[in-house]
Amino acid sequence: MQTGPRKPSQPEAMLFDLDGTLFQTETLLLPAYHAAFGQLREEGLYNGPTPPEERILGSLGMLLEHIWQRVLPEAPPAVHRRLDELLLQRQLEGLEQGVGNLYGGVADTLRTLHARGIRLFIASNGLEEYVKQVPRATGIAEYFEGFYSAGEYRTRSKVDLVRLLLDRHHISSAWMVGDRSSDVEAGRRNGLTVVGCDYAGFRSDGELDGDDIRITQFAQLLDHLA
Repeated sequence: MQTGPRKPSQPEAMLFDLDGTLFQTETLLLPAYHAAFGQLREEGLYNGPTPPEERILGSLGMLLEHIWQRVLPEAPPAVHRRLDELLLQRQLEGLEQGVGNLYGGVADTLRTLHARGIRLFIASNGLEEYVKQVPRATGIAEYFEGFYSAGEYRTRSKVDLVRLLLDRHHISSAWMVGDRSSDVEAGRRNGLTVVGCDYAGFRSDGELDGDDIRITQFAQLLDHLA
């Protein structure tokens, strides 16, 4: 993380990771995770215990195929694909029921950024329907110009997803805001200012190294605008 008196100028756009940055993922994910494994056992596709929650939480930010390789490495690809379906289904059901919370200050901060004319986007390695439904269900969708997901665009990394977003919207100045090393890499390799979010508790030591700005509450984002 760079330090010093320089305050970055206001960017044309801000790109946000979703899980662990805007959305308190565990409030929706963990009930869905246990329910998905329960159904997997009912279907006879898996007979063991549900893997520890720490495995799924520590995998957030990865592509889904890499998440299941970490969470359930012994299972065949067909089981991983079924877990994709079950987890998405359970999470969407939860969102419809009002399950899941934003981090404190997210809605007000996004409203302020939008009012200042900054273009806002989500860039996530998640599935398309999930990445679009979370903002709708939590009441923040109106502030965003676009929702970009690896699930929709079939990108192999967040670097590629962010590059696609920047090119499509002709953005020349932007900040990448996120909580994982994939966000830092995506910002760095696309020439963006990187804001590291250090409040979700999912990251490993050193994972945000290379960021330009570090925040411990979402609303602190406003303090770093010129």
